[in-house]
Amino acid sequence: MRKPWKVVLTTLGVIVAVPVFAIASTAIVNVIATRVEASVFTAYGELVPVDGKSMNVAVAGEGDETIVLLPGLGTAAPGLDFEPLIAELQTTHRVVAVEPFGTGLSDQTDVARTAENISREVHEALQQLGIDRYALMGHSISGIYALTYTAAYPDEVTAFIGIDSSVPDQPGWNDPIPTSTIATLSNLGLTRVLSAIAADPYEGLPYDEATADRMNVLSARNAAAPTMLDEMDHVPANFESVSGTTFAADLPVLLFVAADDAEVPRWLELHEAQAASVDHGRVVALEGGHYLHHTQSATLADETRTFLDGLAAG
Repeated sequence: MRKPWKVVLTTLGVIVAVPVFAIASTAIVNVIATRVEASVFTAYGELVPVDGKSMNVAVAGEGDETIVLLPGLGTAAPGLDFEPLIAELQTTHRVVAVEPFGTGLSDQTDVARTAENISREVHEALQQLGIDRYALMGHSISGIYALTYTAAYPDEVTAFIGIDSSVPDQPGWNDPIPTSTIATLSNLGLTRVLSAIAADPYEGLPYDEATADRMNVLSARNAAAPTMLDEMDHVPANFESVSGTTFAADLPVLLFVAADDAEVPRWLELHEAQAASVDHGRVVALEGGHYLHHTQSATLADETRTFLDGLAAG
C-alpha cells in the first residue's frame, strides 16, 4: 500500500489562495461533469448480488484453473486497471477481477470497510458465480486482506500471489490518511482540476484511449466517494488486525516485489521473510514501480503460470 494522495496534498498551499468564486465554480462544474460522464459510460463485467447490493466482476478466459484478482487501495476501476495482466493470464486461466464495493461499477455500501467484511463480500460474489477453488492474486493492500481471507476460507484458496503486496507491520502501517482533506478537494471540484492539469497517468501504458477515458471517469466518481474514504480510514485498524500473523504454512505464496520502489524501508526483506514463513514460498523482484501489473504483466503471467504449474505437478 502506498499514499496515492501525496501529490494532491502537496498542492494545498496553492489551493488556499484560490478565490472563493472560483472554488464555487469548480464545485458546480464537478457535479455537472460527473453526471454527464455517468450518462455516457459503457459498462463492463457482470453484476452479482451481494448483501442486497450489486458487485461488479469481470471474468475472462476459460482455463481449468481460476485466478481471482483483488485491487490495491484507491484503485477506482479494478476490472479495467488489471486489463494488461488479464490479457496475459486469460490464455491459460480463467481470470476473475473482483471490484469490491466502492470501486469500479460496484455499489457503494455503508458497511464498515474492515478486512473481515471485505473478505466476506468478495467471497459471496465468488459463491454467486459458482467459484470455489482458485488462486488469490492481490495488489498492495490486498496482501493484508488476503491474510484474513485465506484464514477464513482455507479449503478454497490454492495459493496467494502478491503484486507488490502489503505485509503486516510494515513501516508506516499506522499512518492515518487525511480523508477529510481528500473529500473536501473532491467536493470542491479541485481534484478534477488538478487531474486535468497533471500529466496523463496512463501515457505509455498498455491501455487504449477508451479504457483510459473510462478509468478517468471512474476515478472522478469513486476516488473520494464514502466507501473508498471509509476503507482509507480503516487502513490502520486493518493492519492492526493481522499484526504478527503469517499465511498458513501449507499455503503456497508467490510474491512479486517492485525493486525500484524504495518508499518503504526493507521492502524486499519484508517479503522475503513472509515467503520464508510458509513451506512453499518464492519472491521475484522486478524492475518497476508499485503498479507492476501496468508494466510487467507478461512477466507476472509467465512466473505465475510456472509457479502454479509446479504446484500442480506436485
